[in-house]
Parts: sequence; C-alpha cells; structure tokens
Amino acid sequence: MVLEPRLTEEAGQHGQEGDQLDVNTTPDQDAVGGNPIQPLDTDKEAGAPGDDASLERTRSIASTLSLPREILFVGIICLAQFTTQVGLGQTLFILPVIGRSFHITDPSQLSWLIAGYSLTVGTFIVISGRLGDIFGYKRMLMVGFSWYAIWSMVAGLSVYSNHVLFVFARVLQGIGPAITLPNGVALLGSTYPPGPRKDMVFALFGACAPGGSIVGGAFAGVFALTWWPWAFFSLAITLVVIVVLASLIIPDPPKKPEYKAHSMRDKLELLDLPGAVVGITALVLFNFAWNQAPIVGWQKAYVYVTMILGLLLMPLFFYIEFRVSPSPLVPFEALTVEVGFVLACIVCGWSSFGIWVFYLVSFLEHLRGASPLLAVAYMSPVAVSGALASVCTGLILSRMRAAWVMVIALAAFTVGQILVATVPVDQTYWAQTFVCTIIIPWGMDMSFPAATLILSNSVSKEHQGIAASLVNTIVNYSISLGLGFAGTVEVHVNNGGRTPQDILHGYRGAWYLGTGLAGLGMVISAVFLARAYWKDRNGVRSG
Repeated sequence: MVLEPRLTEEAGQHGQEGDQLDVNTTPDQDAVGGNPIQPLDTDKEAGAPGDDASLERTRSIASTLSLPREILFVGIICLAQFTTQVGLGQTLFILPVIGRSFHITDPSQLSWLIAGYSLTVGTFIVISGRLGDIFGYKRMLMVGFSWYAIWSMVAGLSVYSNHVLFVFARVLQGIGPAITLPNGVALLGSTYPPGPRKDMVFALFGACAPGGSIVGGAFAGVFALTWWPWAFFSLAITLVVIVVLASLIIPDPPKKPEYKAHSMRDKLELLDLPGAVVGITALVLFNFAWNQAPIVGWQKAYVYVTMILGLLLMPLFFYIEFRVSPSPLVPFEALTVEVGFVLACIVCGWSSFGIWVFYLVSFLEHLRGASPLLAVAYMSPVAVSGALASVCTGLILSRMRAAWVMVIALAAFTVGQILVATVPVDQTYWAQTFVCTIIIPWGMDMSFPAATLILSNSVSKEHQGIAASLVNTIVNYSISLGLGFAGTVEVHVNNGGRTPQDILHGYRGAWYLGTGLAGLGMVISAVFLARAYWKDRNGVRSG
C-alpha cells in the first residue's frame, strides 16, 4: 500500500555491449517528451575509456548474475517493500483488537498507531539513502532489516507494558523500513541499465506493496484470534531470516573509489548531519502537530508551537542545503520542472490513499461489523489488482509518456475515493466497495514506479540512494500527513462520534478531503501533460 538519476550505462559505450544485461533493449524514453534518455558520460570524469577502474564502475552488475541468482536477488530486494507494508497491514487490520488490549477506543488515538510508523518511515528515509551511498547499499539494507526485527519484537512485548511503549516501538520500528526501502531501490538502480528490464524490476518492487499489506493483515488477523503479539514476533523472526538470505544472495557491489580514500570523519561530513537533523526535525514537528491535534484539539498551545517550529525550520534546512553543506541531501540537479510535477502528483495521490485505506478498514470493521479476517478478505482484491497494475506499468513505462502515466494514476485515485465516499453502509460489498478496491491500486502501482524511475534516470549511479530516498520520503510522509489532515476533518464533523450516523459523517468528511487531494493531483497531472505536448510542439527538449 503504498510510489531518479541517470545511470552511467554502459561498458557497451566503449565496445563492451556484451557486459550489458540486454543488448537488444531499446533506450528508455525521456520522462516527458518521449526522447531517448541520454546516459551521463561519467566515464570521462572517472578515467579514460580503457581504464579498468572506469570499466568496473560503469559495468552492469546484472550482466554478471545467473538467472536463478538474479531472481533471488530481485526477490530479496522486493521484500524491503513487502515487509514495509506488512508492518502497516498487520496493525491496520487488528487496530480495534490492539486498542482494546490497551483500553483505547478513540479513533483519533488509534490512528497514531498507524501514523507514527509511517511518520518515521517517511522522515528517516531522508538520510538513509546517503548512508547507503557512503557505507554500501547491501550493508545498510541488512542493518535496516535487523533494526526492523528488533523493534518488531519490542512492539509485541509491549503487551506486558502499556500503549505508550507500543507507540514508541512502532515509531522506532519505522526506521527499519526507512533504511531498507531506499537502499533496496538503490541496489536495483545501480544494478540495471535503463531499459525495459529495469522498468519491470522497478514495477515488481512496487507490486509488492498491496500484497504485503494484505498478507500482513491476514496473518495478524489469524494471530489476533489467539494472541495478537505473535503478529509482531513472527515478523521479527522472518526479518532475521531475510538478513541471512541477503548476506548470501545479494552480490557485494564494487567499492566506490570516491569514498574509499575518505576517513570516517570525512564520511560523517558527507552525511550532511546538520541538514539531516534540521530536515528530519522539521518534518517530525509539522507532522506531529497535525496528527496530535485531532486527539487534544487545536486549542492546546504545544500543537501550534510544534507546527510553527516545523515551518520555521524548513527555510533553515534549505539554507543549509544550498549554502552550507558541501554534499546536500537533496539532489537539486535532478529537480527539474518535470520531476517537480511528478513529485507534486505523488504527494496528492498518496496522501489521499492513506485516508482511503485507513477509513475504509475502519468503515468495514466498525460500521459493517466485519472481523479483522473478513476485512482482509474484503480488501484482498487490492493485492491482485495491484500486481496486475505493476506488470502493466512495467510494460508501458518505456512506451508511454510519464505525464500520461501520472494522469491515469491520479484518475484512479480520484475515482476510487469518490466511490468509497458515497458508499451506503447497507450496500452489498460487490457494488462500490469491491470496485474501489480494484481501481485504487492502479493509482498506487502506476505512480510509484513511474516516479522512482524518472528520478533514478535523472541522476548518476553514485547518487541512487539519495534519489530513492526522495521518492520514498514523499510517499510515506504523505500517507502520515494525510491521516493527520483527515483526522482533523473527522473530529470537526462527527459530533463526537456518539452514534453510528455521526461516525459515518466523520468518515465521509475524511473521504471528501481525500477526494479533493486526489482531484488536485489530477489537475496537476493534466497540466504536466499539457506542458509536455506544448514543449513537443515548440521543439523544446524536456528535462
């Protein structure tokens, strides 16, 4: 459930086509205009064409893998996305069960159990990609899975304490996926040259999102019948197994010469810690204010203070990135107008998606009386439709403008929101509810791979981690922030949630907000498309 720099391919530029993964593939099309993407000529910077070090750095790693190992390699990387969404689904579907064990019934308080996880996934990704660039993507991927396992275990053990420890564990649990996601994407980006095969592996990565959430919810629903902490214990055990498999299957990428000569102190400087601290703090404070306000009310002074502090820190972050940091966290050279349009669409679409999924599951369980397992069954078409959408996206990304892909994605988000916002409580599942679970995944699984590929093909191989971080930050932060916006709307229109009708009014208010966000994204994507055609007509090269 849930969403790139240009590679220096390839040795084939120097008469070494045999090192390519697929010499018969056609080049990716330009993100907007349909022109072939031109690889960055970093060989000239790295050394002469015949230089062995240069050849090693530009060579396609995928060409060195046997097919069985390549399948296992892609599978392990896709588990980064899959397990991230397991962490979301396993809590989302048994939220009432967890709430009852901690004596929590207020929906706005329960939403923190979801928003806290997405918050740290979205914010700590900011620096995770840079950690991978410096210390190695494989190493950081394994660190992320290990961290995720530890705090999943703590989340389960919190049953012996209170909900404060559970929320704390969930927040820290999110740092694990924040590390695995960008480094997994960076491994794919640095392994495959631009082309249909790269498009497909990125699409497969995105396809794991809806399936992960459904599988996580299904297992959590089963464990909730006996003892819900086992949902978290089993996840921790699975993550440990993944760490072992990753150490054996993922190839060790060549050491980067530009980082080998640096001391640890130099590497810490390259991390841009001042920028990371200020940026993460700003994002956390702003998000905290919006997610806490529905619980305590906007009249509380600390809610205003945290939001204002978050807003004030953002200009400081950009000042550090533009004027102070020798190695900024944000790849500004990749932030073209086209990339800006794509990221704006991602913000609107994925914030609306967070609202859609949280309130639809709540609607099914609270107003239609579905058990956690039945709610998972109701939502299961998301996984099938999402997988189909991802495969289709992988096939069309090289043949269709990114602008068209984003228009279709935002149209899916908008139509799905309208369907669920107007659904009657007593209507059969097979009418609007089923249809919206078929449509929404096309928004998810068209927008995420497209955005990731556009940014991945816009920066050099050395900065794949940063590019992956940016897209994942926006996707996950938007989900969390969207829930905060929706919670504020809900508590202002549900009359305290005293009756089922009041609760429904609150849910509808949240869905109407989601519809507005998705509609805004659709307008932005339409402008994006019109601009692309205008540039074609006037002979202006995009990018």
